[in-house]
Amino acid sequence: MKHNAIYILAALISITSIYGCSTQQNTAKSRWWHAFNARYNTYYNGSVAYIDGSLEKENGNKDNFTEMIPLYTVGNKESRQLGGSNFDKAIEKCKKAIRLYSIKRRPAWNPNKKKTQQDIEWLSRREYNPFLWKAWLLMGRAQFYKGDFSEAASTFAYMSRLYSNQPAIYGKARAWLAKCYIEEDWLYDAEDVIRNIQRDSIHWRAQKEWDYTYADYYIHNGNYEKAIPYLRKVISHEMRRKQRAREWFLMGQLFEELGNKENAYNAYRHVIRLNPPYQLTLNARVGMTEVMAGGKQKQMIAKLKRMAASDNNKDYQEQIYYAIGNIYLAKKDTTNAIATYELGKEKATRNGIEKGVLLLKLGNLYWIKEQFGKAKGCYDVAIGLLDKERKDYQQLTDRQKVLEELVPFTDAVELQDSLQRLARINESSRNLIIDKIIIALKKKEKKELNSQLQTNTGNVGADIISMKTEFAMQNNSVDGKSTTTWYFYNPMTVSRGKETFTRIWGKRDNVDNWQRINKTVVAGINDISQDSTTQSEINDSANTIINDSAEANPHKREYYIKQIPLNKEKLDESDNILMNALYNSGVIFKDKLDNLVLGEKALRRIEDNYPKYKDMDNVYYHLYLLYARENKMDIADSYIGKLKKGYPQSKWTTLLSDPLYKENAKWGEHIEDSIYAATYDAFKAGRYTEVDGNTYISEHRFPSGANRDKFLFIGGLNKLNNGNQKGCLNDMNTLVKNFPESALSQMAGMIINGVKAGRKLHGGKFDIGDVWSRRTEILNDSDSIKTQKFNSGSNIDFVYMLVYNPDSVNENQLLFEIAKYNFTSYMVRNFDIQIENIDDIHRMVIKGFLNYDEALQYARELHRQTAVINLAKKARPIIISKQNLPLLGNQFSYEDYEKFYNKHFAPIKPTTSNLLIEPAKIVITGNEEETMPLPKAEKNVDKKSTEKKTEEKTFDLEDEYYDLEGF
Repeated sequence: MKHNAIYILAALISITSIYGCSTQQNTAKSRWWHAFNARYNTYYNGSVAYIDGSLEKENGNKDNFTEMIPLYTVGNKESRQLGGSNFDKAIEKCKKAIRLYSIKRRPAWNPNKKKTQQDIEWLSRREYNPFLWKAWLLMGRAQFYKGDFSEAASTFAYMSRLYSNQPAIYGKARAWLAKCYIEEDWLYDAEDVIRNIQRDSIHWRAQKEWDYTYADYYIHNGNYEKAIPYLRKVISHEMRRKQRAREWFLMGQLFEELGNKENAYNAYRHVIRLNPPYQLTLNARVGMTEVMAGGKQKQMIAKLKRMAASDNNKDYQEQIYYAIGNIYLAKKDTTNAIATYELGKEKATRNGIEKGVLLLKLGNLYWIKEQFGKAKGCYDVAIGLLDKERKDYQQLTDRQKVLEELVPFTDAVELQDSLQRLARINESSRNLIIDKIIIALKKKEKKELNSQLQTNTGNVGADIISMKTEFAMQNNSVDGKSTTTWYFYNPMTVSRGKETFTRIWGKRDNVDNWQRINKTVVAGINDISQDSTTQSEINDSANTIINDSAEANPHKREYYIKQIPLNKEKLDESDNILMNALYNSGVIFKDKLDNLVLGEKALRRIEDNYPKYKDMDNVYYHLYLLYARENKMDIADSYIGKLKKGYPQSKWTTLLSDPLYKENAKWGEHIEDSIYAATYDAFKAGRYTEVDGNTYISEHRFPSGANRDKFLFIGGLNKLNNGNQKGCLNDMNTLVKNFPESALSQMAGMIINGVKAGRKLHGGKFDIGDVWSRRTEILNDSDSIKTQKFNSGSNIDFVYMLVYNPDSVNENQLLFEIAKYNFTSYMVRNFDIQIENIDDIHRMVIKGFLNYDEALQYARELHRQTAVINLAKKARPIIISKQNLPLLGNQFSYEDYEKFYNKHFAPIKPTTSNLLIEPAKIVITGNEEETMPLPKAEKNVDKKSTEKKTEEKTFDLEDEYYDLEGF
């Protein structure tokens, strides 16, 4: 009994002590107890999840070695999603640790005791749990490696304020904040953080983080000389072998960019010594050959070719041949460089970014050599393989678009010239050339067949399945989430589909029954009627079928002879094709490529060789513009004379003969803009006579002006106000016909459709710039408008959004401020922020509200934040349910919704209780930790689950300053 009493008393004392260690108390005992629980309970599990996520990202990361690799693997967008679920778990555990074990209450202090500087610092702290800073740091790092840089920046910004009087922790937080800005490419913000920390002294415990930060900053900034010393320090800090090998490879790339080939060679050697994964080793060896190829080109090329012949490198052919081509290009041997790149293109087994880089380089060489058809073939594939955020991606896109328009004409010129040359030579020589083409075709087909048999993909059915699979890739799974966007909205999928289709079927016209190679045969068979034809007619038809079959077979002479213009009729047809192709290609060369030499060559060829060309006045006009741009006004003026003499009624003769033409050419854009601005103001003010006069000036003086579509629209509305409904409709039809790409064309079409549906036109004012009253639904779609209406329910999911013109708001800064506010204000709620582009108007949508009251409460609190309000002055705040959101801007305008909101939601009395302090969902799992678990039990359970990974995960939780730097 005596012993039992002692045990009961001890238990009561222990329970009393535990309950005395509340976070509302700040004593040495409570601080120790909560630090102990935070470390060995939630933080331990979060750190294990963080390490799992880091290992997954490290092992799954795929670098693009044809470009400079990033310091952090999260910089690779294709690898960014790796480890996401583990990082989410780490973030969740850290949030739980902060929620359960944070001590904000200041400790009791004897007012009679004198305060030292150390005491003042201690009493001014905002967090008294001595371990909790590691949970904050781990949470921010997990968000960083997850790729959620804005959330991570919010975490580190708050952490730096929370620990502002503790230099070591503050320095670490600011270093990671700068890294978040760098990875977001907000270099000005990163520079501001760096400049401020340089003003103060960096604590020695934070120096390691700042070495990483400086290296990353200078690499992103392009200042490689300053980056190299810090990268050396980073390598000395690095504990992970794979990452250290990546950093040595990055060092080699930096030295290579600076032209220091010897140091680059040594850096690549360091990579190989670390025995990294094979792809990294291969690229290091390739890099060594490139940097040492200066006086040893032949030896290095021979070494790379031996590497290409190895079976180990069969999946890396494009990288090896790309390196060989670069060596040739460094020698200015463009011919061999192109041949090598072509070989790499042919032998590539993967459709990856490495192939895309090779094709881009090859396409650029063809572009320089003005071989636009071949350049287009390279660009068409490369555009689907490269990242849209590449610096040269916009140039690639622009060139590809121009070539889509140009190449059909240049190909037509090349084809018709070749056919006409064949028509001019004698029959025996012509047949000899045709026979050589057929032999070459058969060899090519045999080679392709053998290649397909070797790779076990030698049937069209498999290729078709592959093509269908690529088309279906739009519904691929990204991090477990499936998208349902139609594949034609994905340029990468479209480009791959085009490549696969062309590989299987060749170039085909977009016509019905395109799969039928010999449509003449099919038509002939279907046209034969056994009941009404004689045997001789059947025989004649059979002969025709045989001849047609030969003419459709590319292995027969007849196939080629049929295309050659051997009589006057076919020659005239060939000339017409040639003239149109020369004219269109010449205009594109002049206007879209700014290649005046090729433009002059094409247009002058029409003038010199085809004087009866039906659109010769257009040729003269463009030649005038071309020579005027070259400042050869004597030659340019001669074409005005030719227009007046040969085409006095041409619109170009009228335009160039106008005494104001030169003034319009020089100042016309500004004059027209000024007239339009005055016309717009006059229309809104009701001065309709002034509007009529200005639209007349636009029609006769600026018929091709940049604002012509606007003048037509305002002129039409002005005629409507004057009672001229027919004139209004004529102007709207002209607008739709002549300016289909104009934003006003859609509105003009709405008016026309409304009239066709029986609606009556009436006058009125219309503000073209008022996007808030705009709808995109056509006017005559009355059934859909009637059946879909706004829902007035308030107990359903709502969103809060800011709607704005993207040019009027600093979008990135606003996103950051809202994300920071959400994170620091709502610990139990996770609001999702998305930016949508709807008809050139951006919506910043915040989701996660369970009803109208929650959204209203959030909006009111957000509008008390000065930083947000200053940034969102020109944005329009809207609270709307998810059900009503799809109708906004389509069937109903923003003004329509504002009236609906004022009628149904504005009168609702807001609740006084705080709705946003409760989580949106309560998730209960069977293995969740207890609120105050025993450290030993929790530690043992987790060690059992992780003991198999001791080599990769060894870490000492007893070390006070352990912060998972190896990961």
